[in-house]
Amino acid sequence: MKKLAIRYLPIALIILFWEFASRAGLVSQDVLPAFSAVMVRLWELSAGGEMLVHVSASLLRISSGLGLGIIVGSALGFLLAASITAQRLIQPTLTFLYPLPKSALIPVIIIWLGFGNSAQIMVIFLGSLLPIVLGAYNGAKGVENTLVWSARSLGANAIETEYQVIIRAALPDLLAGIRVALALSFVLLISSEMVGAQQGMGFLVAFLGDGGDYAGMFAGAFVISAIGFAADRAYLALYHHLLRYREA
Repeated sequence: MKKLAIRYLPIALIILFWEFASRAGLVSQDVLPAFSAVMVRLWELSAGGEMLVHVSASLLRISSGLGLGIIVGSALGFLLAASITAQRLIQPTLTFLYPLPKSALIPVIIIWLGFGNSAQIMVIFLGSLLPIVLGAYNGAKGVENTLVWSARSLGANAIETEYQVIIRAALPDLLAGIRVALALSFVLLISSEMVGAQQGMGFLVAFLGDGGDYAGMFAGAFVISAIGFAADRAYLALYHHLLRYREA
């Protein structure tokens, strides 16, 4: 409990300074509403059910886009590690797309797919794909050949070798890639919702900010940060659970 308090003490200090600076007039409340005012506005948005609608829309999009990215990215990464032909066919395209800011594709994807969930899901999928592909590929390529040969000599077939040796050995790198993709997914989710959505946390923050409701805008930003933080903590718990055999 003491370690937990020390770890999150800086966050508490930031909140206290935020409240003091706004109440004392160091910063205009028109620019930075007091934290207590933001929490009151958050309660109003939540009590009316408005916040739940937008949170639900955002969670649906990020879970769908990231889920697709994990499935396709993992498969592509392991395929690239296993096949020279796949590397020659696919790797140049991935290398070309890697430095491209995925947020730059948002207007194009909205033109193609419209203003529904499909556009946001596609943006998140494309943004999460490359870190996961690289994680799976680097993990699989880093597996020692002696482990594969040992499994084969003990009678394991190709499928058993892939699952019991290669995938398990590559799991740390794959999970690290997924964590990077998780963070990118939140950035792309909010960016895409601000531009081309009628629901979602990004839309809500932009709508309230344009309307001059800065307390509501900060309340939406606070909820986004809280959800992202909770998602990262939950993923870290899953990460340690899946890799508990290494600790043992």
